[in-house]
Amino acid sequence: MADKTYINKCWIREKKFDSGGSVLNCGFYVDELKEHADENGWVNIAISERRTPSDKGYTHYAYKDEWKPKDSEQIDTDVNDDEKMPWDD
Repeated sequence: MADKTYINKCWIREKKFDSGGSVLNCGFYVDELKEHADENGWVNIAISERRTPSDKGYTHYAYKDEWKPKDSEQIDTDVNDDEKMPWDD
């Protein structure tokens, strides 16, 4: 497995609510994200939970998601007439 490319200039804190819901509050340094952008300008980021929160309360970390589909995993966009839905006119 290849080494992960961590997004270093960011912070991520999870806020948990009494209702059981949660939200991730994040801050990313745009210039660092630009360095990781692909030829189309996209950066795929994976966010994982830390084992223990940092001293500043950061609960998650981010790294560049390097996953690429194999040719056999590409989505087939050709649909036969038999497979069309009524709203697919």
